[in-house]
Amino acid sequence: MNGLNVLTEEERRHGFRLLFDGSTLNGWAATKHPEGWLVRDGLLVCKGESDGYLHTTGTFENFVLRLEYRTAPKTNSGIFFRWTDLADPVHTGLEMQIWDTYDQTEMAKNSSGALYDLVAPSVNAVRPAGEWNEATVECDGSLVRLTLNGTVVVEADIDRWTEPGRNPDGTANKFKYAWRDRPRRGHIGLQDHGGYIEFRNVKVAER
Repeated sequence: MNGLNVLTEEERRHGFRLLFDGSTLNGWAATKHPEGWLVRDGLLVCKGESDGYLHTTGTFENFVLRLEYRTAPKTNSGIFFRWTDLADPVHTGLEMQIWDTYDQTEMAKNSSGALYDLVAPSVNAVRPAGEWNEATVECDGSLVRLTLNGTVVVEADIDRWTEPGRNPDGTANKFKYAWRDRPRRGHIGLQDHGGYIEFRNVKVAER
């Protein structure tokens, strides 16, 4: 496992630190079903036998998050960020969608890499189930950028979401709050949506 869950010299210079040490779940907590998460062979594993979330105990506002993940076929999950109410992740956390949508030809607001239910990814950048994907989430004030496997798939200004339940283009979304009005400091979370998924090299640099 040489090079797994370690920082490069460049990452150290840019202020990155590990959120997952490769051996324990220190710094993380589960909202429910903690038995659904484990550490194995340097990987953070979601067994996919229940539901719930694993979240950082600390909170973040402006940051760059990097991680790698691979899923079983048909797995649906997500990377949550700026999540403020641990009892209500869906409505108080933004989400980068993780889903096995390698075969999709038309991108939707729930395709892998989407800013879930807000912005569809610009292209299909996800790899087939069983292969490792590299995801980056960047937050800077109202600006959110999502990168999947080296391709920027979403660039969004959250200040444009001024109404609950409505996107700037007039389409509906499921959220009961206007994202412009939401706090910008929150937890980072990983979703257990009943599908098997592994994570590694989870790192963050605060701005």
